[in-house]
Amino acid sequence: MSATKTIQVKGVDPYDITIGRALLGEVGKALGTAVKKVLVVHPVGLAASAELLKATLDEQGYETILAGVPDSEDAKRVEVAAFCWGVLGQADFTRSDAVVGFGGGSTTDLAGFVAATWLRGVKLIQVPTTLLAMVDAAIGGKTGINTAEGKNLVGCFYAPSAVIIDLDTLQSLPQNEILAGFGEVVKYGLIADERILELIEADVAVATDSKSDVFAELIERSVAIKARVVGEDFKESGLREILNYGHTLGHAIELAERYKWRHGAAISIGMVFVAELARLAGRLSDAAVDRHRSVLQLIGLPTEYKAEKWDQLMATMQRDKKSRAGTLRFVVLDAIGKPTIMAAPAPELLHAAFQEILPS
Repeated sequence: MSATKTIQVKGVDPYDITIGRALLGEVGKALGTAVKKVLVVHPVGLAASAELLKATLDEQGYETILAGVPDSEDAKRVEVAAFCWGVLGQADFTRSDAVVGFGGGSTTDLAGFVAATWLRGVKLIQVPTTLLAMVDAAIGGKTGINTAEGKNLVGCFYAPSAVIIDLDTLQSLPQNEILAGFGEVVKYGLIADERILELIEADVAVATDSKSDVFAELIERSVAIKARVVGEDFKESGLREILNYGHTLGHAIELAERYKWRHGAAISIGMVFVAELARLAGRLSDAAVDRHRSVLQLIGLPTEYKAEKWDQLMATMQRDKKSRAGTLRFVVLDAIGKPTIMAAPAPELLHAAFQEILPS
């Protein structure tokens, strides 16, 4: 991919998503001239890259402060948010200053929550550095932190001013991290764009090579779907629910595994589960369910889970933020590209679907 691509998220607070290579210099342009101070929230594992971003912003005249936070889901704790609030307070950040989320999905979730809650909202720029964050977490304005009871139970909707996706930041990632992020890419293919599945099935090595044009096309297609959906339904009152495909069980697995599993691996199992749920309900064909398994296994993502966790998973799903008045709701498919909602499925049906994802 030689050209930079811009995709707009429409709605009440529209913003641009810029996709390309060597784009970190664009962060200052997105901040604008009114901003004086910038807090860059980053995982400690990206300290060297964050220092380079700081140097770039300092050269452009900003007063830049770095806040190193734990890697992965350990960042999404109220204690870490409080640490960031403390940094903002000690540096006298005002409502005309800004927060930059620089890292993976956990970092962008945290940075968004901090920006949304400091002085009831300061400017936010998201700079995702993992595939998962690029196609999902950094887009759409969902911010949040975890509690002992579940994932993302505390949070708010808060739109960034811009999202800058620099594909070059992926080159330092281990390949297994990129493959885990493909759980969300496959999700977009299943719910909205079959071409995504076809590109992966045609040549998985090329599709998962972060330097390839096919990889860039997959990112663009995924981002375009997310941008369209959240632009039409910012606060998840309707259409946006389809983005939760595979996430109800997936989030429960993440909690059961104490957030040691990668998100893409957990929702991979979650997608096979809801595919089986739809098949047992007479909605989805055997061929479509088989395609779920085949494309996910082609990438190397799991499609089975252990039996002894079922009671714990059910209890967690009942608390999931997607439930309403204690009624479980699942995004399911009537066919590839045709998502719908299944509300209050019978416990027996849920258990039967879970039996289909047990190790053989």
